[in-house]
Amino acid sequence: MPTSVLICDDSSLARKQMARALPRQWEVDISYATNGEEALAAIKAGQADVLFLDLTMPVMDGYEVLEHIRREDLPTVVIVVSGDVQPEAVARARSLGALEFIKKPIDPDKTLAALTQYGLL
Repeated sequence: MPTSVLICDDSSLARKQMARALPRQWEVDISYATNGEEALAAIKAGQADVLFLDLTMPVMDGYEVLEHIRREDLPTVVIVVSGDVQPEAVARARSLGALEFIKKPIDPDKTLAALTQYGLL
C-alpha cells in the first residue's frame, strides 16, 4: 500500500523539485498544497502520512501548520523543507513537532537519509 505524501510549498518549482527528490523505490501517492490551509485540509482528508512542509508561505505559514497539527493531534509525520536554516528556525520547527529539517534546495541524498533514519522508507 502506497504511503500518502503531501508536499506543501507555495512555489510550483519547489513542489516539483521535492517530488523528484523522493526515492524511486518508495511507493507513494503524492498530493500537493500551496499553503497551510490547503495542507491542513489534505491532512484531515487522510492524504498525508508524511508531510514535506515549507515554512514561508502566504495564507498560513509552516509554523502555523505545525501548531495546528500539534493542537489537533493530526496523524502526519512532518519534515520541514526550507531555505530558512537559521538555528532559531530549525529549533522552532523541531519544538513544534517537525521530525526533520532539510535545507533547500532539496538534496535527494539527504531526503533518503532522513526517510531511512526515521523508518519511513
